[in-house]
Amino acid sequence: MSRQVDSGTVTLAAPPRDRETEGDGATVTVVIPVYFAEANIGRLAEAVFDAFGLHAGRQNGLQLVLVNDGSTDGTHDECERLVLDHPDVVTYVRLARNFGEHNAVMAGLHRAEGEYVVIMDDDFQNDPADAVRLVEEARAGDFDIVYSHYAKRRHGPIRVLGSKFNGWVANFMIDKPRDLYLSSFKCMRHWLVQEVLSYEGPFPYLDGLALRCTRNIGRVMVEQGERAAGQSGYTSRKLVRLWGNMFVNFSVMPLRASTVLGAFFVVVAVVLSLVVLFETLSGRPLPSGWPFLAIIVIFFSGGQLLMLGIIGEYLGRLFLTANRTPQFVVREVKGRAVEDRRSVENGRSAENRQGTGG
Repeated sequence: MSRQVDSGTVTLAAPPRDRETEGDGATVTVVIPVYFAEANIGRLAEAVFDAFGLHAGRQNGLQLVLVNDGSTDGTHDECERLVLDHPDVVTYVRLARNFGEHNAVMAGLHRAEGEYVVIMDDDFQNDPADAVRLVEEARAGDFDIVYSHYAKRRHGPIRVLGSKFNGWVANFMIDKPRDLYLSSFKCMRHWLVQEVLSYEGPFPYLDGLALRCTRNIGRVMVEQGERAAGQSGYTSRKLVRLWGNMFVNFSVMPLRASTVLGAFFVVVAVVLSLVVLFETLSGRPLPSGWPFLAIIVIFFSGGQLLMLGIIGEYLGRLFLTANRTPQFVVREVKGRAVEDRRSVENGRSAENRQGTGG
């Protein structure tokens, strides 16, 4: 559930308006979560405009959604400048604090109007020209979602290893196709975006939300460039938290694994009991085995605590969701379609008052 802060009050953010395609080509929205990107975002936005032909007069319904995920540098000023320079193209969403990349993307998707929605990072490692290729591949192949993948990745060894582990786990947890790389640089159809937005919990995992809706997937190989400035906001802690979202929020496989493991240990215990009974009836002396017994007790105790921890994680997340922990909180929105959305929201509020006799 998202909330929007406006003049000291907290109101539920309205769902996005449906927007039909304009002109001869489909409308395209590019969503960029922005975090400490003061040095990059201006140049990146201009590169997106160039790639989609905005400066050449071929706009084709382009919308750029920038989501400031709690940056405390000059990112806010840069985004406001872009809104002033391109008020009919740029939508600027400023979150109240840092919520994480996937939560910020969800905030941007709520403002996306395009029939095709491209999600890309703010670090210039993805060429905006490749965003055009993703859209073209989605249109040509009638794909619901198109992922990019890299011939050579330019992340650090820990990040690469973590991504490989995440992909391996996703094969089992969310039934990901084994040859699919879950890249953050992707293009989605409008209807799939709407299905993703139906999730209102505080722990979104975009790939899990998308892959539970479709297997009509395209792939485009792109070149990953060097990071233009700064360092990645993905710390080891955030990577583990993202993996946890997939591990717990979009699969019951851990609970099933604990059930299978528990049944296996029961079978092992029964077999060992029969062995001990046979040895006793045969009159053979049994070794004392206290160290072995202590190891077994510690092993099973640790296993029980692990399973309790997994169950507790499920229950804790259910509690936070039921407690309406916000997926994100919007501090302000500026730029394209803001006034139209306010009119729609005010109209809905009036209808609700009339419906309740207020």
